[in-house]
Amino acid sequence: MKSNIFIPKTINVGFQNRSDTYTKKLAYVIYYDEKGVLRKEKSWNSWRDEKIDPREIENVPTSGFVINKKVGGYSTGWNHRQTYVRIYDPRNFEFEISVPNLLYILENTNSIKGKGLEGEFVYGWDGTDLLLIPTSSPDYEELTTYNEKMFNADIIKAKDLTVGATYLTKDNQKWVYLGKFDYWDNVRVSDGFKDEPSGWYGSCRVEQYHYETQVKDKRFYFCKLVQCNNKPEFYELKSINKKFISVVNNKCVDNYAELFEMLESSNVYYSPIDDTKDEYIPYSLEEFKTYMLNKAGGRYVNHLNDRKTSYTNTWVRSDDDNMYTIGYKGNPVTIEEIYDEFKPVIYNQYLMNGKLYKGRY
Repeated sequence: MKSNIFIPKTINVGFQNRSDTYTKKLAYVIYYDEKGVLRKEKSWNSWRDEKIDPREIENVPTSGFVINKKVGGYSTGWNHRQTYVRIYDPRNFEFEISVPNLLYILENTNSIKGKGLEGEFVYGWDGTDLLLIPTSSPDYEELTTYNEKMFNADIIKAKDLTVGATYLTKDNQKWVYLGKFDYWDNVRVSDGFKDEPSGWYGSCRVEQYHYETQVKDKRFYFCKLVQCNNKPEFYELKSINKKFISVVNNKCVDNYAELFEMLESSNVYYSPIDDTKDEYIPYSLEEFKTYMLNKAGGRYVNHLNDRKTSYTNTWVRSDDDNMYTIGYKGNPVTIEEIYDEFKPVIYNQYLMNGKLYKGRY
């Protein structure tokens, strides 16, 4: 389950009369957010029967939920209905959840015949999608902590930011503040106006322009560490207004210097690519052999013909690790023959700050 599921303190339940339900009432459940705003109210009002009074209910752990039946899962002409599962709420109404939500519930609790779902549950929302969350799930404690921070969010202003400190976003992500720096981008630059023909109307004044890479403004730079391979992602914000809900750690992270080095060598908004610094370094035969043995075999070799012709090809390793098949000829050739014919090079790009460009990590 996602770590940024919103668990409201109060839900609002609207109803329609339905003969195919146990209670004869089907519910549409919406919620009040952390600011007290009733979310999805417009669609809720258009769906519910105004003759049936809605109910505001405190969203506290509650037991007694029962799986009723599957609904939807058909397609007739233009009429498509996704599969849902109807659930009985012990407060005497029925509502619908998705099949993935049901599978998550059954991974974390039991459904006892004649008694319903075991344990206590609360309502939660993943964006606009309603979820029923078992309090016995391993995610519940973390979600509860996150939601308490949402309801008691710190007011974090730009002047309060500390370089190297870690902050929690509204999406329950931990971001490290790297500092406020220039933000480079392509900017439209006017070359003046020129008379151009415009059919029946003679000529008209048309603005001529081109794009240049310039400093657009200054922005707040942050880094988020991605769990997979621990790769950082960089973000540039014009404003931090309402972005963060708490300070995780106001002390500088131990690897700040490493993160900043990655920013300097991989982020083209921090420092753009400088084409005048392009560098082509010829491979030695031994370097190229190592490269081919490590990189070839169903992959593309990109460093041929000085990259000036954008020449790429697929090389397939043979059984003896010394012969390769070149795709466009289909003839086995040796690494030495490839080296002699293509004169492979290492292509380096540099940023304006002089750092070797390493792309996104």
